[in-house]
Amino acid sequence: MRIAVTGSIATDHLMTFPGRIVDQLIPGRLDRVSLSFLADDLEVRRGGVAANISYGLGGLGLSPVLVGAVGSDFGEYEVWLKEHGVDTGAVHVSALRQTARFLCLTDQDANQIAAFYAGAMTEARDIDLGRLDPRPDLVVVAPDDPEAMLRHTARCRALGIAFAADPSQQLASLDRDRTRTLVTGARWLFTNEYEATLLLERTGWSHDDVLGHVGAWVTTLGPDGVRVEEADRPAFTVPAVAGVPVVDPTGVGDAFRAGFLAALAWGLNRPRAAQLGCAMASLALSEVGSQAYEPDPGRLTTVVAASYGTEAAEDLAAHLGGVPCPR
Repeated sequence: MRIAVTGSIATDHLMTFPGRIVDQLIPGRLDRVSLSFLADDLEVRRGGVAANISYGLGGLGLSPVLVGAVGSDFGEYEVWLKEHGVDTGAVHVSALRQTARFLCLTDQDANQIAAFYAGAMTEARDIDLGRLDPRPDLVVVAPDDPEAMLRHTARCRALGIAFAADPSQQLASLDRDRTRTLVTGARWLFTNEYEATLLLERTGWSHDDVLGHVGAWVTTLGPDGVRVEEADRPAFTVPAVAGVPVVDPTGVGDAFRAGFLAALAWGLNRPRAAQLGCAMASLALSEVGSQAYEPDPGRLTTVVAASYGTEAAEDLAAHLGGVPCPR
């Protein structure tokens, strides 16, 4: 299965302030604020939902096609992605704007001041999926410039390409008609638990209405695992991997999606896909940075065997480089 992943490609600049932001605010003078904080730590991380999902898929041996817009500063990031199995041939490079950036300052109370520069991401709306050659079997429409998301969804319908809807962070900025447009006809719909509630509010649909408009609805539940629902099949839940230290939740959902989609690409069933997704999420959760984990076949097989049993591990090991299943 050839998978194209559309969506954001960004760099995160994360700083920490050893004091308290609120101590720097002067009551009665908030109409004119001019502040500067001396940060004692800076982490620059590769990010963006589409890039994160593609990284995971590439690490599992697939060759996902990354579709998004970046600036001329993308060179080093592109090399990293290529080294991890990602096809960047469909990435649009802006002549005017830099790659999207997220800048965030966090203080000792976990209060934050942040800014997001969309930059080149606004040009993603100019990308035409019809130019992909060969055409993908599945397109993931992940958070991006909203106009780009709508265009990609429309092109998938026009070209007869199956697509997965993953509106997540953009749900808050979408109205009812746009949300319905992005969801209707999706082979897979991905949300987390909060986004599932927000999706119902945005669409004005009932839970059953949503299931009637998509092939299957995959809802990640954090420490409770994942729920998979379809209109004509019994729903099922797969528990999360237990005992994983929570180091950094950033990009965990993207790692889940990579594992889930990879298992489907291998022809495995939905429960196995959910189990591999949860195993991938556990690796990402225990590292700092959404692309800091390594989808090591031996480690994944061990995690799956311990969490879901030997049979599940054996099914997945056949596609993870033939790694022997732990017994």
